[in-house]
Amino acid sequence: MKLTPIKPVKPVAAYIGGKMQLAKHVSARISAVTHQTYVEPFVGMGGIFFRRADQPRCEVINDISGDVVTLFRILQRHYPQFLEVLKFQLTSRSEFERLAKVDPDTLTDLERAARFIYLQRTAFGGKVDGRTFGVSLRGARFDLSKIVPLLEDVHERLSGVIIERLSYADCIQRYDRTETLFYLDPPYWACEDYYGKGVFTADDFQKLADQLKSLKGRFLLSINDTPQIREIFADFDLEEVSLNYTVNTKSQKKAQELVISN
Repeated sequence: MKLTPIKPVKPVAAYIGGKMQLAKHVSARISAVTHQTYVEPFVGMGGIFFRRADQPRCEVINDISGDVVTLFRILQRHYPQFLEVLKFQLTSRSEFERLAKVDPDTLTDLERAARFIYLQRTAFGGKVDGRTFGVSLRGARFDLSKIVPLLEDVHERLSGVIIERLSYADCIQRYDRTETLFYLDPPYWACEDYYGKGVFTADDFQKLADQLKSLKGRFLLSINDTPQIREIFADFDLEEVSLNYTVNTKSQKKAQELVISN
């Protein structure tokens, strides 16, 4: 079955481990694989999902984060109401600090989604755990006139997409078929706690590799290039990808990533 061309859209907020530089390469690899179902067990803010240029018959996005899943469900099903909640939100350090202290489980789904997108757009570097207020001299980080077009695009793109909140292992098990393609974007090696304590541990890399060995479908996995990762995923194909990350206006940092596949 052929893939259907779609218009790539931008994620609505930054997220630690976003895939802006790697997206073009990974998206091309995904398009080259014949599949009828596409699944992302670690979707985050959708750095790859939304930047793809085609889609199969069925798409599934999953994340263990209640904030991520609530935001996408609200954007998919309650978009007009969500805009009303965001309408009077202003960028300020005091508001950032107030919302950062709020327990998201005490909020309604609309309030939780609004809190999450506000924090992600105003936090430094798209951090999830230990957020700090980000200062920008290019204008307010939370400017609704700039955000609404992004939200509109994502709202339309999520039409028909299945949204799950499962562990990565349960998500893979539930949707594994011979016609399924998984794109996996787990936390990077030695960065497991960046998404919260206990969400993903160093032991999970081996558990994930073991599960992928018996996979019926196909997969692509992107991660930082370390000796430990090479050893754990040695049974699969390893492709090296070099990237340049801007450290400041005068220098760049080279990084080596791996795209692992079966």
